[in-house]
Amino acid sequence: MNYKISKIKARQVLDSRGNPTVEVDVFTRTWRGRAKVPSGASTGVHEALELRDGGDAFGGKGVSKAVRNINRKIAPKLKGRDVRRQKSIDKLLIELDASSNKSNLGANAILGVSLACSKAGAHASHKRYYKYLARKCKNKRLVLPVPFMNVINGGEHADNDLCIQEFMIVPLMKTYGRSLQAAVETFHILKSIIHKKYGKGATNVGDEGGFAPNLNKVRDALDLLVEAIKEAGYEDKIKIAMDAAASYFYKEGKYLYDKKKITKNRLIKEYEKLMKRYPIISIEDPFQEEDFEAFAELLKVAKKQKVMIVGDDLTVSNVNRISIAVKNKSCNCLLLKVNQVGTLTEAIDAARLAKKNRWKVMVSHRSGETSDDFIADFAVGLGCGMIKAGAPDRGERTSKYNELIRIEEKLGKRAVYGKSILRLK
Repeated sequence: MNYKISKIKARQVLDSRGNPTVEVDVFTRTWRGRAKVPSGASTGVHEALELRDGGDAFGGKGVSKAVRNINRKIAPKLKGRDVRRQKSIDKLLIELDASSNKSNLGANAILGVSLACSKAGAHASHKRYYKYLARKCKNKRLVLPVPFMNVINGGEHADNDLCIQEFMIVPLMKTYGRSLQAAVETFHILKSIIHKKYGKGATNVGDEGGFAPNLNKVRDALDLLVEAIKEAGYEDKIKIAMDAAASYFYKEGKYLYDKKKITKNRLIKEYEKLMKRYPIISIEDPFQEEDFEAFAELLKVAKKQKVMIVGDDLTVSNVNRISIAVKNKSCNCLLLKVNQVGTLTEAIDAARLAKKNRWKVMVSHRSGETSDDFIADFAVGLGCGMIKAGAPDRGERTSKYNELIRIEEKLGKRAVYGKSILRLK
């Protein structure tokens, strides 16, 4: 039958940082699904384990163990299974691993198989991938997501002194295509401004395609964005978002913010000042990943300014961590990364739990990306209205934006843009 898995083949390929990652092909008699697995640089301690080889090859970052686990342990168990039965497949993958964090087989091995099965299932069902994913998500409303573009890099993503890891522009025009144009125009104007102020080397880009000028103050980066947005003519049409990734500048009970050690209470006040001064719409991981209470304190302030507080390292797309955050009222938006949990089904469950508790959901890439455009289809299928995919200037990032262009074209007049989803009550 065309639905039965006939063969699974995994291999080691390279991601956008030139590090090895896992690629998986899942075959039925007439169809194939292929998936590549992304990898993060800024990772939460509670994420599922990405299995690496260690040793000398590739600086210890090889994934041949994960590949062997797929070819020798997973493939025989899945042969003959109906590729459309995603929950059943993912359940078997979790049981085969039998660890709390996917450490036996590797989350990268498990995720590669899970996503490749979903793609093969879409082909076998003769459905466009985003529509197939919408059915798996039990979602009837297809939404083109608002892009959150990381255009100035700091923290773990760049070799400069900015403590905040990502400064993003968020275009809110009437359609996805028009928003993409506005963001791209602003990005190029930002490049010109940085070049004039800081010289040629300042327009080199970081891991996610954003510029990495030698800045050391958060407000300097925000001022650059405001200037570029204004010069591009999109004042009030493009907002700003930040990913603090604060666990990386948290040391011994204090935060090294703008090269000064401050308490979390001081940091809350600083965020409040930024929200009042700049057109900020979202702040991700504003505190270290165990401080649910500090997140909750900031959320009280942020709601008054209609700013989202996004959980990433805090929640790691894990239903148990999300439940704790819900109980503590720590966030009102979940950053969803499939490789944090290891299977498509678990990622969908995380999104459902967030939505059930009236959180918003933002589907996200990783800093070590691939040309796989899965998250574009996933964001549309999930109907979450937001996607975080990096700057519009590297192939592994533009592949997502380009796929969304194609989806918008296919949907035609039925295309809904996620701008309204961002409105906070």
